[in-house]
This record gives sequence, structure tokens and C-alpha cells, in this order.
Amino acid sequence: MSRYRPPSKPSAPYITPEGRDRLMAELRDKSEKLRPEVVKALSAAAAEGDRSENAEYIYRKKQLREIDSRIRYLVKRLEAVKAVDQKPADQSRVFFGAWVELEEVDSGTLERYRLVGADEIDVDNGWISVDSPMARALLKKQQGDEVTVQRPKGAAAFEIVRVQYEPFAAD
Repeated sequence: MSRYRPPSKPSAPYITPEGRDRLMAELRDKSEKLRPEVVKALSAAAAEGDRSENAEYIYRKKQLREIDSRIRYLVKRLEAVKAVDQKPADQSRVFFGAWVELEEVDSGTLERYRLVGADEIDVDNGWISVDSPMARALLKKQQGDEVTVQRPKGAAAFEIVRVQYEPFAAD
């Protein structure tokens, strides 16, 4: 049996303006603040002598590799994504950036989600990827529509209670 896995489908190249700003701030922070600090600490560790048994030197080299890797990823990702800063013409339907309130048909529990890009996922706040099964089921639907989503526990039916493109007010 081989370990080959086919490449995963690329995520949607969309991001909210806030998400783009967060990625740019992270890139700025890593390249302008964190990396120079690590380079300075690395050169100090290198000056201590034998590098083969110098734990500080080895740690700083590893830390620098991780920072450089993240910087490369952020640069490539920021080039690839498109910030969606306009609301859709038909705001009654679910599209990227929408805030959606759902009621589970069986239990009556309310769930709130926002459809965002893959780089912005935040489960605690209900921000789900536009590529997720839930988001795919919701796309182009409107208030009052019923959707069925395949979950690990089995299929679940939801009714769309509310769709809007501004955050929900605290209830």
C-alpha cells in the first residue's frame, strides 16, 4: 500500500478585506519585527563557538526556518487571493461574506455562520470556509429555504432563518 495522496483541491481564492489586512499585518510583523530579532539572537548564539552542540544556535536556526517558511507562504497567498469588498447585487441570497442564521429542523437549535476564505476560518466565532460542505449547501439559497448537509454524524436539515452582509447584532 502506498502513501501517495492526490493533491487536494485548491481553496477558493477569496478573502474578506479584514482577512487580507490580518495576513498583511502578520507578514509585516514577521518580516519587520520577529525575523530581525531572531537573526540577532542567532548571530549571538553563533558567536559562542562550536555550533554542533550549541542548543541555542540550533533552536534559532529552526525558528528562522519556520519564520521564513511562513513569510514565503504569506507572500504567495497574498498574491493569489482576491479581496471581496463589495456586497452582492442580490443580498437576499447566500454568497461569500454572508452572515447566515440557521435553525436545525429536528432540534430547533440556532446556529450562526459567516462564509469566509480558507485563511480566515474561526470555528469559535462561526466563521466557516466557503469550501466547506455546510457553505456549499448554503450558497445561492435564501431565507426560508431548507438545506441538507452531510455531517460525520449523518445528514442534518436546516432552515435558513436570516441572511445578511453585516454582523448580527448581539441578541
